[in-house]
Amino acid sequence: MQGDYAYNLATELFPICRSITGDGVRQTLKILQRELPDLKIHEVPSGTQVFDWTVPQEWNIMDAWVKDKSGKKIIDFAESNLHVMGYSVPVHKSLSLLELMDIVYTEPDQPDVIPYITSYYKERYGFCISEHQKQQILRDYATDDKFEICVDSTLKNGSLTYGELVIGASVDSVRGGGV
Repeated sequence: MQGDYAYNLATELFPICRSITGDGVRQTLKILQRELPDLKIHEVPSGTQVFDWTVPQEWNIMDAWVKDKSGKKIIDFAESNLHVMGYSVPVHKSLSLLELMDIVYTEPDQPDVIPYITSYYKERYGFCISEHQKQQILRDYATDDKFEICVDSTLKNGSLTYGELVIGASVDSVRGGGV
């Protein structure tokens, strides 16, 4: 029974694209708050200095893909939210195969995995695929082939959202005053 509960919750949470900011984080925390009503949700505005770190702009993504000349999606955010580099800025343009390979990230030592790459503080865009998928693209297309790329995202001042929950301890016990 508990296994089914955990599996169903994971199934609900897994498809949500989330980074350190944005609507995916808020959606995730609302689901967790439904299950843990004492969860307190906090917002910290972009640009806030937190020790030696600055809260970045808020990033939200709606879609991202790479299409070949026939219009077939060969890289698709809808297939895996790892297929786009986190914090990719909006872009919609045409690239050659070599230009595309300059913005494709893989993990050659682990050819079956899609790497998780982000760019919080430098405005750029990119796509992440397995090394096997990259090699397949290089086999299937010529260097002069053109590709249409699109990242439909926003990057603007907003906030970092986080949840806070104290589990199984009274305030006195946390302070060393006993249970």
